[in-house]
Amino acid sequence: MSQKLKNNQKNVKQAVAKRPDWDEYFLKLAMLASERSTCPRMHCGCVLVKNKNVIATGYNGSIPGDDHCDDAGCLVVDNHCVRTVHAEMNALIQAARHGNSAEGATAYVTNMPCTTCAKALITVGIKRIVIFSDFHDTLATEFFGKANVKIDKHAIPSTQIVYDLDSYTSARRSK
Repeated sequence: MSQKLKNNQKNVKQAVAKRPDWDEYFLKLAMLASERSTCPRMHCGCVLVKNKNVIATGYNGSIPGDDHCDDAGCLVVDNHCVRTVHAEMNALIQAARHGNSAEGATAYVTNMPCTTCAKALITVGIKRIVIFSDFHDTLATEFFGKANVKIDKHAIPSTQIVYDLDSYTSARRSK
């Protein structure tokens, strides 16, 4: 093997971060989905996964045709913004609209679901919840326990995506 090739391989290994495990990978996808959120009170993302395949994603946002909180302000009732549809609900709706059953799936959510979202996730048959932060004022943990839904709490994944185009020998920058 040539010295140049060895140096390139060494550079690639140094540039690439630790390969994420599946839970970290899907939590990072939930974090990415949360970037689409339009309610400044909470950016939340949800990814529904079956057999290591994404079946739907969701984020906090207004109903189609309505103003977004970012533009018109939040519509707060009892300390909750009711203008937005929560990430978990949007993911469940997206799965249903596209004919994907969420029964038996895992929900990767940036935050512990609210009580209403927890009930919806339980009702469709979600069997596992993976989160990295809590949510105020929720009965989700109690309801998940009653329904035998496993909750796995992880540390927040890295917020960085490592992609060093210059170190990949089979790629080059577009002009």
